This record gives sequence, C-alpha cells and structure tokens, in this order.
Amino acid sequence: MQKSLPFELNKSESFFDGLGEWIGDVFYDILPESGFELRDEQIFMAFQLEKAFKEKKVIFSEAGVGTGKTIVYLLYAICYARYTNRPAIIACADETLIEQLVKSEGDIAKLEKALNLSVDVRLAKSRDQYLCLNKLDKAVVHEDDAHYLNIHDMLPDFIHDGGSMQKFTRYGDRKDYPELTNEQWKKISWDSLQDCFTCENRHRCGQTLHRDWYRHSQDLIICSHDFYMEHIWTKDSRKREGQLPLLPEHSCVVFDEGHLLEYACQKALTYRFSERALEVLLTRLTANDVREKTLYTIEDCLVQNERFFYELEKASDLHDGSDKRTIHKNSRVLQLGKQLLDYISVLEEELVFESEMFTINEYDLKIVEEYLEQISYSLSLFVKETKGIIWFEELEEERTLVIMPRLVQEVMKEEVFSQKKPYVFSSATLSESQSFDYIAHSLGIDQFLSFTVASPFNYDEHMTIGMPVFPDSFEKKVDYIIKQLIENKGRTLVLFNSEAELAFFKQSCSRSNLPFPIYFEGDAEISTLVSKFQNNIESVLCSVHLWEGLDIPGESLENVIITSLPFPPNDPVFTAKRESVSDPFTEVDLPYMILRLRQGIGRLIRTNDDKGNVYILLDENENKLVIESILSVLPTTVTS
Repeated sequence: MQKSLPFELNKSESFFDGLGEWIGDVFYDILPESGFELRDEQIFMAFQLEKAFKEKKVIFSEAGVGTGKTIVYLLYAICYARYTNRPAIIACADETLIEQLVKSEGDIAKLEKALNLSVDVRLAKSRDQYLCLNKLDKAVVHEDDAHYLNIHDMLPDFIHDGGSMQKFTRYGDRKDYPELTNEQWKKISWDSLQDCFTCENRHRCGQTLHRDWYRHSQDLIICSHDFYMEHIWTKDSRKREGQLPLLPEHSCVVFDEGHLLEYACQKALTYRFSERALEVLLTRLTANDVREKTLYTIEDCLVQNERFFYELEKASDLHDGSDKRTIHKNSRVLQLGKQLLDYISVLEEELVFESEMFTINEYDLKIVEEYLEQISYSLSLFVKETKGIIWFEELEEERTLVIMPRLVQEVMKEEVFSQKKPYVFSSATLSESQSFDYIAHSLGIDQFLSFTVASPFNYDEHMTIGMPVFPDSFEKKVDYIIKQLIENKGRTLVLFNSEAELAFFKQSCSRSNLPFPIYFEGDAEISTLVSKFQNNIESVLCSVHLWEGLDIPGESLENVIITSLPFPPNDPVFTAKRESVSDPFTEVDLPYMILRLRQGIGRLIRTNDDKGNVYILLDENENKLVIESILSVLPTTVTS
C-alpha cells in the first residue's frame, strides 16, 4: 500500500509544483516554529536538489558543516519514494555510520516530530553484521565464553522447535549483542565460508528475516556504500541462482559522504583468496566417502597451497600503518601459483566424477565448487600481467591474497549511472580546486549537476585550534592527550590514523586510572559506544573510523584530538594511485590528508550553540608545504 504524500496536490499542479511549495513551507515556517534554525544555505541546497530529482540526474551537493544537508536530502528522498511507490536508498560511508541516522537523537526522529510524519525506515546491513546459527552452535561447544551460551539460550523459540513460521521476530543483528567485542563477534557472525543459499537453517536465519523485512520498506532503506556496491555487482548472479537482489527496486540513491564511494566500488570487485579457507573446505571434503584418487588430489592441493602462501609471505613487504603488504612477483612465486592453479583444475575434474556418484554431501560440494571457481579465477589473475592492484595480508595468522581492480569507471558508468534516476552525492568535501571533474571521472559520470555552499557557522567565535609540536615519539603525544583529557573532564573524541596507534593508547590508558569512562572502538558494537559517549557527558570516545559522519552536538563533544596527520598508508592501493600521477605527494598524499583532516575537524561544531577545541598533534620535522596546506583550509586561525 502506497504511503500518502506529506502535502496535498490539486488537479492542476504537478508533483514537483506541490513539492516545491511544501519545501518552502517546511524551511520557512514549520521547522523554525519547531525550534530549527532558519539557514539560507540549507534553503539554497533544497532548491538545487529539486532540479536533480525533476530531471533524474546526478548531482554533487557539496555543503559545509552545519548546512543541515541531511534534513534536505531526507525530505526529498521520502517524498520521491512515496511519489514513485519505491523506497529511496540512503548509502552511508560504512557500517559504523548507518545507525547514526536512526538513533533517537537523529535527524529522522527530529523530522518525524516536527512534521508529524511517520517514516518507514529500515536498515540493510552487510552479511557480517548478522549472527550465523551454525557458527554459534560450534562456539557454544568449543569456546570457553559464557556470552555464546547466553546468546544461544535467548534465541527465539521458532529457530529450534521446528514449528510454524507464521509468527516470528527478527533477531541476530550485531546491534542486538552490544556487549560483544569485535573479536568475539567474528566467531559467531557470517563469513565467506558459509553458503547461505543451501543452508538448512536459511529460512529461520536472522539474516534472511532481516532481508525480507527491509525489502518491504515504503520510504527509506539505509545501507553502507559497500553494501550498495555489493548489490550492484551481485544482482544479476543472484537472479540467475533464483535469489532476490540484495536491495529492491528503488526510486533514488543518496550517497552520504559521497567522496568515499570510489573505494567502495573497488572493494566490491575485489577477489580474496585465503589459505585457511581452501584448507578448511578441502578438509571438510575428506570427511565424505570419496575415491582414493580424489583424496590424493586434495592432499596435493593442500601441500601446494601451503607452499604458495609461504613463498608469498616471503615475497611481500609490510608497511607502517597498513595491513596490506606489497608483493614482489618473482619467478618462484609465479611458478608455485601456476602449479596450484593446475592442481585445483585437476581437483575440479575429480569432483565432477564424485558428484555423479553422490558420495559427497550436496551442501559441502556446492560450497567447494563455487569457492574453487573463485580461487581459480583469482589465481589466473595473479599469474597473468593484470592492471589490478595486488597485495598480501596476514591477520590473526590467516594469510590472504587480495586482487583489486585499478579503475572502475566503465563498470560504474554502465551498471549504475546509466540508470535514469536521481543520484545525490552529499558531503562537505567533494570538489578539488572548486571542480567536480575528478570525482565524476573516477566514477564514470559524464553529465552532472553541482553546487557548493559554505558552512553557516562562525568558527572564529566558536572554535579554537591548537597545533602542538612533538618530537618523533608517539609516547609524548599520549602523555599530552591524557593531560588534555583530564583538564577537559573527558568530553573528547580522539581520532587515530591506525589500529596500532589506538591499541598503544588503550594500553597506556589502562595504567593511568582516569576518572571517567573511555570507550574504544572495537570493544563493543559501534553505535552502542557512540550512544554511551553522547549520553555520558564526562567520557571519551577513541576511534579509527569516525572521521566522517559522526554527529554529536552539545557538551559531550567539546574537544577533538587528532593524534597524527591522516596521510594515506604506503600500501599497494595508494601506491597504485601514486604511480598514475606525475607528483604523487601533491596529487595523492596531500589531498587525501587534507580532506580527511577537514572531515575530522568537522566533528566538533554541529550547531550554532556548540563551542570547543581542536588539537592537531604535529611531528617536530613536519614539511613546510604540509603546514601551509593545513593552515589554508582551517576554518579559523591557530591559537597555539
């Protein structure tokens, strides 16, 4: 059933005529009467978006902090969804931010109250944000952790009693288990070795139930950039397999923090070949009654797999601040890769015979066949001269070969922006030197609308910026940060440029006995940590990933400490970017750092009533060009 528009149309006017009048009433009358500030910048943005929706075009909407851009695009998205009877997609930068829009203090809740509007908004999360029943059963047996037994005991009755599914409740969202650390959650959440399509628990699985639920949203579906791109790349294959696409047909798409979309596009096309994954899958096969020849072939594959990854690790270099290791493709690595590819090809032929004999569990066989097909393709890309970006990872003793495409313009142009619908890019940082050509070209966008509007805040009055200098020692910075936290009685967001920095600071804090709580990203579900920080005024939030999108007005966030300049790591992804330009530092490293720095500073002042301090901690021998570039983009002068 189609939801009604929040305004009335008479027979003589079009939808866009009525929408324009209503938007004017909302910003000039309704919202100010409800306590919202009247912002000329926000109204300008609203009428710029109208053209994009009317003409079904791409628009780059660059609006400074405090413009109220979220409210603008929400109003258009909701109305357009109801007009077309298809939900609007709001794609946020990553999974850590999608809960921000639906929190009780968020913009959707504020609009519902001010406009007396009921918005049907549902979250679409990536697969690793859902509980896996099979992995939970194993964790209960093999892990000495009471959390898993408690989660198992709290599962809804319909999961294990085999009864009717006429009545059920959604369950299994990462947010339902906020007490788990990220490491605990990984042991019971979905991973790539799960074939959900053939799983016997599929129709009672929390992930499946969530998918069925959000697909029926009438207004908004909120997801991450990664999830939206996964939908784009998998929709055709899912249809061929008799599955529904990850997202339903939709009316429009808003890319919040749209400057980050290119990386999500590359990630969606990335191939990952894990040593452990192949070992687990092939070992699982040996539990079946397979022929002796197949067992020998499996053994040969496992031995060759170990040799290949051993040599791959030897031929890779680790970089500070990144878990992506550069691979030097020497003759030995290529030889072992080709040999492994040959062994896998032989195994695939053997499995054809096994399938005809029905000696292997159908579920196990399907998973292995699909994964071997992916591995074969990944290895074939590796041993050839490809234009992709290749690196090696070793996380928690799991070794992985990763292959990412270098350019995505043609695929994006054909699969996304050829569609005749509104695409809104929203961010405070979309242009380079007042031009949107760079982002448009990188995403395959030929025609677009664009505008830029500055922030309405008076930063000279509301923000102070300090740039203290430290010798080349992170320990000195940690001492300074702890001192500032004590002086400010918490009320601080600390932004780190790497997991290693965060871990070092966390260890230091454990010895300092600070008189207020400190919430570290990774210790619990992220939106739970953000909520605790927002509602506990004298507290601290430490994060690696909240440089964008975090919106916490008021006393809880009166200080932002940036522990080091957020330059990109010297990893294969950015190495590839550097190799494609004539001046890597000024064309890749410096612009990336400046953009991320601006985003981090933007977390401080969220309303006209906010005041506070930004601390940018510099190294002693910082490049003069870097200092000048920072000073040129700061919203106010540096006080110290």
